[in-house]
Amino acid sequence: MNTIDCRDMACPAPVLTVKKALEQQGGIRVRLDDGAPRENVARFARNRGFEVLEERQDSGWLLTINAGNIDPAGKAVTEPGDTVLLFASDRLGDGPEELGRLLMKNFIFTLLESAVLPSRMMFLNSGVRLTTEGSDVLEALDKLAGMGVEILSCGLCLDFLGLKDKLRSGATTNMLTTVEAILSTPRVIRL
Repeated sequence: MNTIDCRDMACPAPVLTVKKALEQQGGIRVRLDDGAPRENVARFARNRGFEVLEERQDSGWLLTINAGNIDPAGKAVTEPGDTVLLFASDRLGDGPEELGRLLMKNFIFTLLESAVLPSRMMFLNSGVRLTTEGSDVLEALDKLAGMGVEILSCGLCLDFLGLKDKLRSGATTNMLTTVEAILSTPRVIRL
């Protein structure tokens, strides 16, 4: 089994490198930095049916990724009815800022009462503020995650806004995962 080194790579390079390697081989070992690179690669592989074993090494990680129960194309399989909610802002609508933030808060809390939940909630641009320290909706997001909704925030956006270390709900993601989710999910709703 080949070992590839993805340490010191900027997002989304580790995921893209692993994707290409997995397309060529049945399994690999990959060295990764701690934090978002390890989380993104592990989630990427697991979402495609691969078995992922994680071992801490020095200041990073060694992931062993073995072929599991994957479809022939090695892609994530979505369930009929899957919905992605794409939060590109921390406000809902184009009116006054205060009203937009109140509407967004009410929308997220109201999701807790809905009979139909999205499969994923993806936060981009200023939308990542909803998943970080100080957000009024962290408790609701954590409850939604407990109900099976995947909460993902753009790692580049968190870094750009100086919020990388303040993520409090869900996990970081990368643009490859975002693009694949948008293109492979039957319904994407941008808020």
